[in-house]
Amino acid sequence: MAEKLGVMVCGHGSRNNKAVAQFAQVAHGLKEKFPELPVEYGYLEFASPVIRTGLDKLKACGCTKILAVPGMLFAAGHAKNDIPSVLRTYEAQNKDIEISYGKELGIDPKMLQASGDRIRQSLDQAGSHLGPHDTLLMVVGRGASDPDANANIAKVMRLLWEGFGFGWGETAYSGVTFPLVEPGLRHAAKLGYKRIVVFPYFLFTGVLVNRIYLSTDTVAAEFPDIEFLKVPYLNNHPLVIETFKERVEQILQGDNLMNCQMCKYRTQVLGFEDQAGEPQHSHHHHVEGVSTGCELCDDECTGACQSLDLKQKTDEYGHSHPDSPAHNHSHNRLSSHDSNNDRETHHHHPYPHADHPLGPITLDGSARLNSWDIGQITSETTSTFKPADRDHPKLKK
Repeated sequence: MAEKLGVMVCGHGSRNNKAVAQFAQVAHGLKEKFPELPVEYGYLEFASPVIRTGLDKLKACGCTKILAVPGMLFAAGHAKNDIPSVLRTYEAQNKDIEISYGKELGIDPKMLQASGDRIRQSLDQAGSHLGPHDTLLMVVGRGASDPDANANIAKVMRLLWEGFGFGWGETAYSGVTFPLVEPGLRHAAKLGYKRIVVFPYFLFTGVLVNRIYLSTDTVAAEFPDIEFLKVPYLNNHPLVIETFKERVEQILQGDNLMNCQMCKYRTQVLGFEDQAGEPQHSHHHHVEGVSTGCELCDDECTGACQSLDLKQKTDEYGHSHPDSPAHNHSHNRLSSHDSNNDRETHHHHPYPHADHPLGPITLDGSARLNSWDIGQITSETTSTFKPADRDHPKLKK
């Protein structure tokens, strides 16, 4: 029987209706790049269709080989662990289906050009007399417990900084690691530049992007002599779609290996040495398709669900989930060996810098939630945050 190909785009998912719709637009844009192939998409959590549903649709179309790509900017736990686990489990349960996994979007010239277009768009709209040497660029990433993924944001910032010739560049993160956006911006505001350009290096909207813009407004009010520009996120920029297309083609060309040189699960990375070789477990099955959209918001996220999430979640690095299939850390070809279906309890490895004064801390069982904590919880992360220490020497005005 002749091999029939299909394409699967695997996203994280969000309770934000607008974010889910934007991801679907990217998947439809990829369909236009492969008119001869069936293209489906699905999410790990908090949205439908789930990944398994998309795979079922491709199977129903007669696909015998599925080219799956992670709909993510960088490879951290979701791209390295959770998506491969879902795909490998499906492959093990459907012996007539072969699934090959592509790599994340990563640091790519096309992605940098798309980012440059977004920044240039904001600069043109501002119409300011200020030049590049008067400008500081702040690139904001999602933030992860994987230092390699965090470092990639810093590299993107540096490439954009030099490409535009800005006076200075800084990096901040929306959560999990440090510095968070507000302390990062306050630090940047003291460096003497007349304009700060804030660029969320995100594919889609969501509560995290909204928080970045709100944090920008908060700091801008504290420094009225500085011009703050809020740059649009990447969304469905044509070059983003083109990069997805290339990732699918790389699977067929055999050039779809992730760069694992600095992966903390394979290499003893400074500060994370004890995680090398650590067994990996997917932990998204319990929220798979749990919500098809937040009923508290019509379209864009307002954060109304955040306090409700606190009643259901424990800290990001301490919750446990049973029935998690083991992770095979080979990215170019998913293993079809049997998954570990034994009931087991696992815990996220503690983040070594969880108490950093400029970043988030996880919530211990004795902590009392206050209004600041509730305002910092999102539907997309289960950690809570503490305000930056106002007495920290780097934050004093």
